Amino acid sequence: MDWGTELWDQFEVLERHTQWGLDLLDRYVKFVKERTEVELAYAKQLRGLVKKYLPKRPCKDTESKFSQQQSFVKILQEVNDFAGQRELVAENLGVRVCLELAKYSQEMKQERKMHFQEGRRAQQQLENGFKQLENSKRKFERDCREAEKAAQTAERLDQDINTTKADVEKAKQQAHFRSHMAEESKNEYASQLQSFNRDQAHFYFSQMPQIFDKLQDMDERRTTQLGLGFGLLSQAELQVVPIIAKCLEGMKTASEAVDAKNDSRVLVELHKSGFARPGDLEFEDFSQPMNRVPSDSSLGAPLDGRTPGRAARAKLWPFGKKNKTVVSEDFGHLPPEQQRKRLRQQLDHKSRELRKEEEQREALKKMKDVYEKTPQMGDPASLEPRIAETLQNIERLKLEVQKNEAWLAEAESRVLNNRGDAPARQPRPPDPPSTAPPDSSGGSSASGSQDNKESSEEPPSEDAPDTPIYTEFDEDFEEEPASPIGHCVAIYHFEGSSEGTISMAEGEDLNIMEEDKGDGWTRVRRKQGGEGYVPTSYLRVTLN
Repeated sequence: MDWGTELWDQFEVLERHTQWGLDLLDRYVKFVKERTEVELAYAKQLRGLVKKYLPKRPCKDTESKFSQQQSFVKILQEVNDFAGQRELVAENLGVRVCLELAKYSQEMKQERKMHFQEGRRAQQQLENGFKQLENSKRKFERDCREAEKAAQTAERLDQDINTTKADVEKAKQQAHFRSHMAEESKNEYASQLQSFNRDQAHFYFSQMPQIFDKLQDMDERRTTQLGLGFGLLSQAELQVVPIIAKCLEGMKTASEAVDAKNDSRVLVELHKSGFARPGDLEFEDFSQPMNRVPSDSSLGAPLDGRTPGRAARAKLWPFGKKNKTVVSEDFGHLPPEQQRKRLRQQLDHKSRELRKEEEQREALKKMKDVYEKTPQMGDPASLEPRIAETLQNIERLKLEVQKNEAWLAEAESRVLNNRGDAPARQPRPPDPPSTAPPDSSGGSSASGSQDNKESSEEPPSEDAPDTPIYTEFDEDFEEEPASPIGHCVAIYHFEGSSEGTISMAEGEDLNIMEEDKGDGWTRVRRKQGGEGYVPTSYLRVTLN
């Protein structure tokens, strides 16, 4: 149905309707714009959340090997990708809806303004024609009355015997003139009426219907474009649905990749020490007045003769949770299993370097042969220093490989011996002689009792008494904050005779600078000054 036919007399209605349609278009554009702002804010918050929980730097090797840590990082990455898709939705909506529809709305407003200006001009022209018709009609009516009045006057004077002949002739001439003017007004009125009827027919049957049809076409195009804009809202979502589905599938896959058994195996491989389990403790007969020598299996007692209670069961290892510096070249400061692992890594690294140097030497020799055969390509003597340097590196690396192979064989032998003796041992944490609290029993333990000769524990090396338990303590002091994290009271006396440790008296109040990392040692600061490590089991700890 056409507006020009059915709504020929609803000019104001069409004006209000088209304005409402453009207002609706502008409202939708504003809605989509605010929707893009919501999407961008959502994506920004998601990215901030991912940044907050994503490791600030690459995970430590010990963390990145666990499936749970890998899955968590994978989920964070998928959430970050999900945020990217929300940003893509906002971008598509902003470009394809906000910008394009806003531009289209401006074009529609200009077109609507032009059509209604044309309609108003047509209305004004018709009104002007109607006014002219009314003026000619009134003039014709006035002239007719005056002509009739003049004719009556002339007839009255003609019948009056007292009127002169000149007056009668003058009245007749006046009546004839008025009659002639009325006839001209009649013709003008008829002409104006015919013109107005023609203009009015053109206005209602041709001009305005065309304008209304143009407005109808414009409004239908606007409605169609708005419908497409409605569709773009869902289309922008549907475009990212496959990728979002992949993100969600990736999260699901990451959750299914968590393997508790594998993480347990990884933890064992990362932290197993390779030490043999300690044997039974000897019975020490205190009823006999004799000078006792601390047994090999004794964990050591305080110098003042008191039984240290739970301190005797302290788990005091010769290595910390974090080894920041390599104490010895053969990693002898590490437990056997960790020593073997590090030696394997070092051996592989040295072997790769050796192969690289050998390949480089072969390449230099071939280049030298080419230079000797083709002197214009280069001077063979210029390669001699580099060949000599690679030869020196090869010899050095060969010695290092042999040395590492010997260390590795010794470490593997030690691990195999410990494993072979493991079933006969008691399930208690290892406490090798070199790992007891430094000099806490007044001296180092002996090499082992006769009852424990079958134990496969390695005897302490010759330089064990001089090897510090924590050789990286001094480095730790420089990196940790100076403010205490708590305080503690010494339960037992401790004589800190090794490097990195500190002495304390029973009942002494100390500041805690670093809590126990799981290795049985706590770093403290004395009131009088001085910092060092003491056994955690010798303390009553209160953290801030």
